[in-house]
Amino acid sequence: MKIEVVQGDITQQADIDAIVNAANTELILGSGVAGAIFRRGGAEIDREGQTKGPIKLGEAAVTGAGRLPNKYVIHAAAMGYRPEDAQVPKRAGSLSSAAIIADATRNSLRRADELKIASVAFPALATGVAAFPVDECAETMITAVREYGREHLASSVRLVRFVVFGREDYGIFQKYLEPAENNRA
Repeated sequence: MKIEVVQGDITQQADIDAIVNAANTELILGSGVAGAIFRRGGAEIDREGQTKGPIKLGEAAVTGAGRLPNKYVIHAAAMGYRPEDAQVPKRAGSLSSAAIIADATRNSLRRADELKIASVAFPALATGVAAFPVDECAETMITAVREYGREHLASSVRLVRFVVFGREDYGIFQKYLEPAENNRA
């Protein structure tokens, strides 16, 4: 499983089979990545997603991709506003946690395997409205992808791309992709 990081717009990854939405548990497209998916992909993604929600924190659901250049959108619930979501432990000052983000990452890859697709693009989950720190997100997501790849050698997913918007976030994700020996101080 190849892992790469690019700086750009997740809705413009035409060579990727499925993009991941940084979703809430109700699967309602709102702001940030979800808003970009709504604007570019169309309201049909939002309508279809809402028929599949709500889902638990850390779970993932799949919809069509509307007008996006991809086959699917995988909605990874890394945050939520429902009373049951409030009962799940979160990082102080955030609407998410490393455990939720890791589960959402792994469950997104499971949905991709169920669809037998070869490539998935992820945003930095829960780092916008949910206010989870980008460095912890990068470490959590990259670790979850690596573990999933080791545990599922027959996975159909051959490429995982992290698409981050800003230059600083790109540098942070790139740092966590480097071999561990290059990260030693």
